[in-house]
Amino acid sequence: MVSLNDAPSVALPPTATPALRPPSWRRPRIVSLLGPAFVAGVAYLDPGNVASNMTAGARYGYLLVWVVVAANLVAWLVQYLSAKLGLVTGLSLPEIMGRRLTNVWGRRLYWLQAELVAMATDVAEVVGGAIALSLLFGIPRLLGGLLTGVVSMLVLAIQNHRGAKPFERTITAMMVIIAVGFTAGLFLAPPSPTATLAGLLPRFEGTDSVLLAASIIGATVMPHAIYAHSALTRDRFGRVKEGSARDHVLRATRWDVTIALTVAGSVNLGILLLAASTLEGKVIADTLEGAYHALRTVGAVVPTFFAVGLLASALASTSVGAYAGAEIMHGLLAFRIPLLLRRLITLIPALALLALNLAPTWALVLSQVVLSFGIPFALVPLVVVTSERSVLGSSVNRWYTTVAASVAAALLVILNVTLLVVLVRDMR
Repeated sequence: MVSLNDAPSVALPPTATPALRPPSWRRPRIVSLLGPAFVAGVAYLDPGNVASNMTAGARYGYLLVWVVVAANLVAWLVQYLSAKLGLVTGLSLPEIMGRRLTNVWGRRLYWLQAELVAMATDVAEVVGGAIALSLLFGIPRLLGGLLTGVVSMLVLAIQNHRGAKPFERTITAMMVIIAVGFTAGLFLAPPSPTATLAGLLPRFEGTDSVLLAASIIGATVMPHAIYAHSALTRDRFGRVKEGSARDHVLRATRWDVTIALTVAGSVNLGILLLAASTLEGKVIADTLEGAYHALRTVGAVVPTFFAVGLLASALASTSVGAYAGAEIMHGLLAFRIPLLLRRLITLIPALALLALNLAPTWALVLSQVVLSFGIPFALVPLVVVTSERSVLGSSVNRWYTTVAASVAAALLVILNVTLLVVLVRDMR
């Protein structure tokens, strides 16, 4: 087994051309530095989130409100650490792990689990896009999955040919559509404030509620978003030298993460509350299609808003997922394959599922459980590396930040082990 602490320290690359002017010059406004977190944050609004939160609200009402809130708080800390790692070192987390895992098989196995997580993400996003296109236009699901993959390629082309900022603006625009689409129904069917507050009390009700909790966490604290965020800040800022310029960018990054995850967390909570207030106890609401039709009782336009939000979430998040997958391969294996070929390979599991006509909503939920098991492999190395002064210098984690991140990682591992034990017990 390769120990992170025993591995050689990361050799930082030469300082990239500074994205910021020297401190003696006028600093850019913080608002002009926002963007990377919105791209990473859209991964928190993918169809897997919708399926998990809708299913949780429809089955258990307000029971799992506390899971959504807790997961989003953990996500804030995780995404900030990932962003900080990228702009301080000029390296992504996969690149750092690729250098530290000196054993070739250890590195390949680490890449394999990260790649499987990325493919599980793609299942949720492509299937969600196929469902949305079917609801809006009656397009067969298999064709809808192909169309989702093709459009994601066009979005990625913006990043490849136009740079980071146009890509960020495109994804942010989609994020606005997602937010409106998934929360519009709350204005017509507001949730119960008392029941919402009661949902903040941590508790479960049976095996399925534990499974859904793991699914919500896997959909919120997404491993591929952890890998991607460090690459996004690297691409946007390069390696920012120590000093007032770095402090300014880190301050902007905190704002960036806070705004992006406040939006994402509010939308996720809104999805669960909408399902709890309008769909609880309705059998047809246990699928995205069922939820779409059941939302007609709220208002005639609410289902359309919901489907448009679902489509936007699929297109935006699958683009980010493809970006993350490419970075994972490049960072860990120092190898790239043509983006089109990669896109086709990662589409295969989702298209196979659509072709077999398996229950798509439950497949989305289970894909998020797979993501939940991938969290420790991204989170633990992130906490270790960002707590090393030899890597981050004066931007190293404060002791309480490391403690908070370590506790979060430990709780996530415990939840995953508990989930596995419960599932094995119930299979007997």
